[in-house]
Amino acid sequence: MNFQQLRSVREAVRRGFNLTEVANMLHTSQPGVSRQIRELEEELGVEIFVRAGKRLTGLTPPGEALLPTVERLLLEADNLKRAGQDFSASAQGRLSVAATHSQARYALPQVVRDFRAMFPQVSLHLHQGSPRQVAEMLMSGEADIGVATEALAGYDGLVTLPCYRWTHSIVVPPGHPLLDLAGPVTLEQLAEHPIITYELGYTGRAHIDEAFAREGIAPDIVLTAMDADVIKTYVELGMGVGIVASIAVDAERDRHLRLIDAGHLFEVNLTRLGLRRGAWLRGYAYHFIESFVPTLTRDAVEKAVQQSAHGLGQGAGDAVGDERGHTDI
Repeated sequence: MNFQQLRSVREAVRRGFNLTEVANMLHTSQPGVSRQIRELEEELGVEIFVRAGKRLTGLTPPGEALLPTVERLLLEADNLKRAGQDFSASAQGRLSVAATHSQARYALPQVVRDFRAMFPQVSLHLHQGSPRQVAEMLMSGEADIGVATEALAGYDGLVTLPCYRWTHSIVVPPGHPLLDLAGPVTLEQLAEHPIITYELGYTGRAHIDEAFAREGIAPDIVLTAMDADVIKTYVELGMGVGIVASIAVDAERDRHLRLIDAGHLFEVNLTRLGLRRGAWLRGYAYHFIESFVPTLTRDAVEKAVQQSAHGLGQGAGDAVGDERGHTDI
């Protein structure tokens, strides 16, 4: 039994049983991948994959049972490599961070800048995607750290820690009727105008929909986008009223727009930081986390991960976050 056999099995599952893609990923030939899988099956005495001719079409029941062990062995092998690198070259290496568009654009720039200044020999890779894609990059090992508001807490294979709370804001062009209201804007008043906001599954969109649904209001959502800058662009064109994350609005940068607080209309959102359960983090990764959330020190993160491993899971993460007081942003 060898690690190449285990990698062939893991990648076959991840690549939808397409051996051509597996071969490309592992920098080998398709017959080589097939041979590695067959040799492992012969050694174990069971068939791991269901076959239709020469094609793999799924996992057998033994394959389903063995896959978690394969994943765990490869994870621990990677942990050994990272642990060795941490001792032999503590300020060199690679850090991969996956984040949603809003987090990458508005929450992380200063953290990335400071990290690069502190660790110039670390290659930093910033991936952007939907919350689900961020979670999947963490699960696959493509990313070491994930930052998102949606989805992360729904994966058993991840440890999630609360970062900060934030609210939504309304953005309108100068002279818009909502600016002339005597009191705080209501959902009914907001729904009188076409609305531009985030796509489903992005940046607290669920809380926006829930607020209108509770009041039995069907808003006229004329345009959705993943990124707040896109939303603001179309608001400037007069196409509608924008609902964006408050962190995405800057008075100097967005001087052609006006901001209206919406904290009383929609539920407060919680941005989370995700880590793959059981993965070894290099020392500089802890520096990145603490730079982003000062109370998430290495000791605090390791404690939360240990508690999660003993079945406390999300509660452990919430306990760390509560110490910070959750400043609304």
